[in-house]
Amino acid sequence: MNPVLGRGARTLAALTATAGLVLVAGCSSDGDGGSGGATAAGGVELVRGGQLTTCTHLPYPPFQSEVDGKVQGFDVALVDLVAENLGVEQEILDTPFENFKTGAFLNSGECDLAAAGMTITDERRKNVDFSDPYFDATQAVLADKESDITSFAALKGEKVGAQAQTTGEDYAKGQGLDPVSFESSDAVLNGLRTGQVDAVVIDYPVVQGWLKDPANADAFRLAEQVDTGEQYGFSVRKGNTRLLEAIDKALADARADGTYQQIYEKWIGPYDETAASPAAS
Repeated sequence: MNPVLGRGARTLAALTATAGLVLVAGCSSDGDGGSGGATAAGGVELVRGGQLTTCTHLPYPPFQSEVDGKVQGFDVALVDLVAENLGVEQEILDTPFENFKTGAFLNSGECDLAAAGMTITDERRKNVDFSDPYFDATQAVLADKESDITSFAALKGEKVGAQAQTTGEDYAKGQGLDPVSFESSDAVLNGLRTGQVDAVVIDYPVVQGWLKDPANADAFRLAEQVDTGEQYGFSVRKGNTRLLEAIDKALADARADGTYQQIYEKWIGPYDETAASPAAS
């Protein structure tokens, strides 16, 4: 991303820029334990010079997934704004989702931040620091159109799927269900397609994205949207105050100048003013 772009050109850059992708199966740090490979604008220390390294877990559309061979999505576009302010480019590492609970790749110096459509929870706050919330999320129940499942309550006694290590899985378990765990959102949908489960519980924007495909819309229906009061945040290793401030500033600026709304409408759908609320959960 061109660091000299002005505010007027920022929206176009956020909507069209795509991040580089590096696939990793485990830690391969530079050996400095995340002590900072370079210093960017505002004194922000980065694990590798010239780039803002983001841990994510692919695919998770519309927040991050490969589109036309490039990693794109709502989260990607927002983090691109942070990178632009720091005068660097964003580089994405595809990592196991369970590391987001522990902050493992942040603490080992693999990544500067994590962006994965991740709900802010007290449990996760024990291991990482979160940015201001950037998205209000709800859970959804998606079921086969031929089934009798028309609500969350109707899931009792049915085979239910969820993505492992997510708040959707936690919510289902908390309501007395025993969901089948799938590693990725793609695997969740495939489990429903192939009859491994009768319905799935997953974040509503993911379901929105699935139902844009006519084949999915013909086969499945949204049984219920459940408001669980969740908010997404980006995470950094504990004590990384300067990077956290840079993220929060980029989010605040984007809300103020309309960039957030344009990114939201591109990746999520019709804009809801409450989605831009910075209030902490």
